Amino acid sequence: MADVTTLLGAVRTGASSDANELFQLLYLELRTLAHEQSRRHSDPAVHTTTLVHEAYLRFKSSGELRIEDRRHFLAYASHVMRSIVVDHARSQLAAKRGAGSVPVTLNTGIVNSTTASDDEVVKVHDALAELTALDERLGKIVEMKYFGGLTEDEIAEVLDLSSRTVQRDWEKARLILSASLQKA
Repeated sequence: MADVTTLLGAVRTGASSDANELFQLLYLELRTLAHEQSRRHSDPAVHTTTLVHEAYLRFKSSGELRIEDRRHFLAYASHVMRSIVVDHARSQLAAKRGAGSVPVTLNTGIVNSTTASDDEVVKVHDALAELTALDERLGKIVEMKYFGGLTEDEIAEVLDLSSRTVQRDWEKARLILSASLQKA
């Protein structure tokens, strides 16, 4: 089996079988990312396996991507899985129309023990979109930490920053998101 970087190069040239091999090679890591996403969502339709398979389908249909190595691929996969969860939450909200509005806070201390409603997922996504418009790097850090389950050291490696910079940016992002969610 080839290494990830070689497979990504082959996938960029359009080799479908290499995309299959790439997903097989990284399947356990992708399931871990997907598990982080599905664990936070209360709807059983957003299941770990479903997220991995949907990410695979989106990856294959995405056309020309500029993913260079394993860490960029996993960051991209985290983003795609978040997008799938948000799309699902939006479709559920569209079906409900008028669901009750409950204040949402970004409290990472309880994130592992609770699940989010569709409304909360969309509110956090909208607040994250506002944050990303203000500072793209802060948005990426929140996406990778909160939605992807990456550690600060892993985020630092992906973004080529120091761990301390990621910690400072994470705190700044939490403050901005908290204010944004309180006004929503």
